[in-house]
Amino acid sequence: MNKTTDYQFTVIVPVYNEADNISRLERRLAAFLPVARLKSCVLFVDDGSTDGSRGLIVDACRRNNDFYYIFFERNCGLSAAVKAGIDCARSPYVGYIDADLQTVPEDFNLLLEYAGSYELVMGIRAERKDSPFKRLQSRVANAFRRMMTHDGVEDTGCPLKVMRTANARLMPFFTGMHRFIPALMQLQGCRVKQVPVRHFPRTAGKSKYHLRNRLIGPFVDCFAYRWMRKRYINYRITGGNLS
Repeated sequence: MNKTTDYQFTVIVPVYNEADNISRLERRLAAFLPVARLKSCVLFVDDGSTDGSRGLIVDACRRNNDFYYIFFERNCGLSAAVKAGIDCARSPYVGYIDADLQTVPEDFNLLLEYAGSYELVMGIRAERKDSPFKRLQSRVANAFRRMMTHDGVEDTGCPLKVMRTANARLMPFFTGMHRFIPALMQLQGCRVKQVPVRHFPRTAGKSKYHLRNRLIGPFVDCFAYRWMRKRYINYRITGGNLS
């Protein structure tokens, strides 16, 4: 039996070579669960880490009854890790947060306040603590994405998101999908709410983002999304005798 059926909300935490952050991440997540608006659990998705993160995750899950994990055979990328978490979760709602703690679990409660009215509630990083060059790259990428997708989202790169699991499972998945979650949810007619959340500087580990996967990759993916949007099938069944 999938243990996430016992919860209303599953926090998906993709991890790739974040050994220096696991201990602090464990403490913050463990402190969040008792005060979460919904009964919640944590699902770590180890994306083929090679730095000892995997063993640290196993130890954290042994110490915490509401922590679970799955492991990839090899590194598959952030989008695959998010998809795997959504596929495995059986709670009505799923969330997503990065392991670097530049956003914090406590702010999920700001999003969960609106989860009953919106299929996707997502954070906007207020007063970002990244370098000026990173902020510039993000502004350029966000502006181009909005022009191409018309999703109306200010900060799709913010990793703090809450989704209805049923809708999240219907999203088409592809490499780079995590940048297009709002647009992909909107293809189903889903409602999207944006909420300001806190943002902090990275204090441990190394960022996995650079010019190529922050700008060049997203530009190419925007054209892939436009192609897919024209061919997306969205139907609603209004009758039948199967039940």
